[in-house]
Amino acid sequence: MLKNKKFIITLFLIVQVLFISVVKNYPDFIEQFYSNGIYVYISKLMRYTFGWIPFSVGDIFYTLAGIYAIRWLILSRKRIIKNTIDWLLDIGATVSIAYFAFHVLWAFNYYRQPLYESLNLEADYTTEQLVAFTNRLIEKSNGLHNQLANNDSTKVEMPFTKSEVFHKVRNGYEALSEEYPHLFYEPKSIKKSLYSTALTYMGFSGYLNPFTNEAQVNGLIPTYKFPTTSCHEAAHQLGFAAENEANFIGSLAAIHNDDIYFKYSGYTFALRYCLAEIFRRDKDIYYEILATVNLGIIKNYQEVESFWKSYENPLEPIFADTYDSFLKVNNQTDGMKSYSYVVALLVNYYEDRNL
Repeated sequence: MLKNKKFIITLFLIVQVLFISVVKNYPDFIEQFYSNGIYVYISKLMRYTFGWIPFSVGDIFYTLAGIYAIRWLILSRKRIIKNTIDWLLDIGATVSIAYFAFHVLWAFNYYRQPLYESLNLEADYTTEQLVAFTNRLIEKSNGLHNQLANNDSTKVEMPFTKSEVFHKVRNGYEALSEEYPHLFYEPKSIKKSLYSTALTYMGFSGYLNPFTNEAQVNGLIPTYKFPTTSCHEAAHQLGFAAENEANFIGSLAAIHNDDIYFKYSGYTFALRYCLAEIFRRDKDIYYEILATVNLGIIKNYQEVESFWKSYENPLEPIFADTYDSFLKVNNQTDGMKSYSYVVALLVNYYEDRNL
């Protein structure tokens, strides 16, 4: 009887894969009935349930699950030969349940309508538009830097603890929700990951736990990056699975925040992406424009770069390639390269708006 149940559950995994292969072709349906429907209630329920707990419940869940899996493999090692089919059914049933929970609780958002369509933005832009927008960003970023640093050659130091940053994230989303009500962020559930050291060696600033809807931020990254990283993970919680879209929304949330340090982090975050895109398109223009950026801003960029370089290791590219493949499997055809698409969203969003 138990074996039959495990067989049915394992078979259900195939049904799920077939269902997703069909439903992902209907992004408007997912947008309306899942992302802006059932997921809104799932997300809020999960954040109300776990958000008030000061530590990461999801990380503890992963730890216990990992310990259980190792224990099970050790205790079941003889069954691999003696009872192979039943051993495989145990694994198949477990994967099927996890796959179901992963999609119902969050991952259907991978197949929703592209953000540029729902915001009625263009999907492309010219180099001239990019350069003009970048110049505006530089003017704004330099102005904020001049208010926060002792001189134009000094990097900005965030005066907050990382926990204080978490509490300020909601302010930017409240302001942003005045234009886009579906971006209202309540309640918050942002925490430092218990696996921050591991995340650092893997090259990740944070992640969203899809089973608890907790936004996990790498507690070791420089505080300068905390506002935009926290806002980025909050965007994932709101159902924006694509990395480029979470980067875009995260930068807007930081920019719309009342706190000037958040604004600085948001503007310079957007500027870094635009500068990288100009470098890719025209290196001569890049070096000409870079010379107009306050040296202190460059030092903030270097602070982050130095942090990641200090943790470089031979395994990091493997984790990057694995995540790249994960993104591609989950409907992000450009993989990690899709991160740069945030520039298109930024340029077109601010085409007719003041910075």
